[in-house]
Amino acid sequence: MTTSMERAAGFGVGGGMVGEGGLSEDRAKARDREEKIYVTVRLRPLSSKEVANRETTDWECTNKQTITFKHPLPERSPYPSSYTFDRVFGPDCPTKQVYNDGAKQVALSALTGINYSERSLCFIYLFIIVPVFNNLAATIFAYGQTSSGKTYTMRGIVESATIDVYSHIQKTGEREFVLKISGLEIYNEVVKDLLNPESGPLRLLDDPDRGTVVERLKEEIVRDYDHLQQIIRSCEAQRQVGETMLNDTSSRSHQIIRLTVESYPRGVLDGSPFKSLIASLNFVDLAGSERASQTLSEGSRLKEGCHINRSLLTLSSVIRKLSGGSKSKSGHIPYRDSKLTRILQHSLGGNARTAIICTMSPAHVHVEQSRNTLFFATRAKEVTNSARVNLVVSDKVLVKQLQKEVARLEAELRVPEASLSSEALLQEKELQIQKVHPHIL
Repeated sequence: MTTSMERAAGFGVGGGMVGEGGLSEDRAKARDREEKIYVTVRLRPLSSKEVANRETTDWECTNKQTITFKHPLPERSPYPSSYTFDRVFGPDCPTKQVYNDGAKQVALSALTGINYSERSLCFIYLFIIVPVFNNLAATIFAYGQTSSGKTYTMRGIVESATIDVYSHIQKTGEREFVLKISGLEIYNEVVKDLLNPESGPLRLLDDPDRGTVVERLKEEIVRDYDHLQQIIRSCEAQRQVGETMLNDTSSRSHQIIRLTVESYPRGVLDGSPFKSLIASLNFVDLAGSERASQTLSEGSRLKEGCHINRSLLTLSSVIRKLSGGSKSKSGHIPYRDSKLTRILQHSLGGNARTAIICTMSPAHVHVEQSRNTLFFATRAKEVTNSARVNLVVSDKVLVKQLQKEVARLEAELRVPEASLSSEALLQEKELQIQKVHPHIL
């Protein structure tokens, strides 16, 4: 019986069979779908300070995928004159378009399955229905130097994504939805809960099934859209922010907001067959890299900048290793060298769909930092994730269903006159199968 169920579980992303390897403990195999990280670059306008300092513009977007250095380069310059990405956005491009073209597909894929293909799977064996759970993940990054517009961009991305989440819920009337949200920041390499600031530093733990988890991180159930926006604003208010020479409201920590969406067919009863879809959508607003010579930081600001730069250097090292080919050829991947990369390990070359939006200033004074951002983006677009739909069958649920069925059959044997006739029993089961039919692939 177990072998038949294990083989029935072998549906991957494309709907084909994975093979006869069956389940490993209570996890079904799934077919990996390899795809590159989706990388876009947003070039902001000159800031008021840059205009006041009469800065010149060094960069321009020559088409929808290319950003170009405007000035002639020396004959043997080590730098390219242009860079190509999945999409580039000029100074006049609104944030809504950045979301639509650079992040929307990744955001919605977490709700509806890889490439929008939501699939259901139920096992029917001896009239026992076993629920199957899908686990999907999507991550959207904002990366760039300090004062390049990361937080401004990410706020617009989060707003548009949450609107789409609720739009999807309204259009999917056949399913019930439960939304949960958590928020954390990494400040000076200390993890803090943005929903429960009094909880103190949080530890990172290694879970054999879920990977790296944050101990005691609060997760709050969302009542409605307004409540969700209120929680997001509360997280932003708790985040560490400070003034530097380049930015009056400089983010001094990395912020990660995670939205978890669980759905199941509407109106299901206990013991009824159903498919549960659990998705996580991560919004990562990284603190910006900075130079002490430009920010003129000292004291606590200098310490913050050192921690920020160190964690971003680790992130760059991870991206460089992952973009160099297979992991075996690239050697050790230093995920554990930083709490940021440790938390986001699955989003970097793992089981997730990922979009990175790199922001940059066009000003000549930041030309070297802008080139560093473009170099990071160039590396990132070569990183391959293995996005997949994991089908999970819970052993506990299976045992419970078996116990119920055995108890029912024993009761019928003890009281034959109370049992249904064979024909009536078959009709009853046929009705159950018809009721499940809309949720079966």
